[in-house]
Amino acid sequence: MYRKTYIEIDLDRLENNVKNIVKTFTGYKYYIGVIKGNAYGHGEYISKYITENGINYLAVSSLEEAISTRKYVNNDIGILCLEPISLDYIDEIIKYNISICVSNFEYFNKLKEIKTENKIKFHLKLNTGMNRLGISSKKEVIKIYNGSQNNDNIELEGIFTHLATSGLYDAQYKKQIDNFKQLVSDIDLTKIKMVHIGRSSTLEFFPKLDFCNGVRVGILMYGIESTYPNNKGLKNKLRMLKINHFRKTNNLPIPYSESKLEVKQSLTLKSEVMEIQKVKAKDHVGYGTRAVINSNGFVAIMPVGYADGLQIKYNNWNVLINGKKYPIVGSINMGMITALVDDTVKIGDMATIIDSNTSYKKYAMDQQTTPYVLMTNLNKTIPRRYLKNGQIIKTIGDDN
Repeated sequence: MYRKTYIEIDLDRLENNVKNIVKTFTGYKYYIGVIKGNAYGHGEYISKYITENGINYLAVSSLEEAISTRKYVNNDIGILCLEPISLDYIDEIIKYNISICVSNFEYFNKLKEIKTENKIKFHLKLNTGMNRLGISSKKEVIKIYNGSQNNDNIELEGIFTHLATSGLYDAQYKKQIDNFKQLVSDIDLTKIKMVHIGRSSTLEFFPKLDFCNGVRVGILMYGIESTYPNNKGLKNKLRMLKINHFRKTNNLPIPYSESKLEVKQSLTLKSEVMEIQKVKAKDHVGYGTRAVINSNGFVAIMPVGYADGLQIKYNNWNVLINGKKYPIVGSINMGMITALVDDTVKIGDMATIIDSNTSYKKYAMDQQTTPYVLMTNLNKTIPRRYLKNGQIIKTIGDDN
């Protein structure tokens, strides 16, 4: 490791998250772990551990991700690519046992004409209102369903849609469920191996749909729960009354009042203090003249920056060194950040930039972004250290 900047992943926390999800939300046959975006920044290596603790199917975004993941899990674990793959790569799809997404009728017509020794598995994506990917025509759904029955080349392994909202504050959730039911009303869902609609946010707040036997688990698996409005304070009480009135008026499903799930974040970003500058009151730090030091002190420099995935925009963001918080000063640079410290900080000390014990939602808010962006932006070139019982068992990305 030439530069002492790395990410630590607590595998024990991840495993417990999966166990708790499966234990809390029962009744599903397929718990589909979503590991797109380099497993939300955690690295595809985690697929080995989540599939040993309750996840029995995986979902990725691209063929590249699917192939990279396959080296960590055997062929008994299905991998669905959530986005269409060019049929030019059908040999790779078959070789690595990848299930593909069929989201338009023309693609399906090309697919069913391919002659192979092994059946090509696919999941039919329905557009129920998100208007991104998927079949919107009931007639096309029926034709694809009928065209896949008793076909030696293809297998309709699953059918699914993607929900645009959590359904807590709007009618979109119910509308999309109703649209799904309408699109599949003339086909036999019981003859399809997997039916999956729910995702992390809907899993926490709504009962299992009786015709679904699978659920996609993404950000929840990584320790980030959805936020449900509470009844504390007059403002929140009035907000809840308004929401409940809206739900009752529009005959919407009633969500759970709270989630009983317990999950913990597991990703920590660390970087070594590589230099310390002594500064005086009114000195500037970094580019421009915006960052001004108010009193004599010290600035610690760490080799990590926006090229590693940190956001340039931030507010009230601290790093943790030797158990003490220190504010970042100056702008986030391409490969460095600077923090205002005291004389107890020394060169070689490790600074925690993102702490798994601090809410990623707070980090994201400070950087004017979302936890999804925060985690997936972390560059794959940053080495990942995987811990079990507090001990490093695997390091990926360290060439030194």
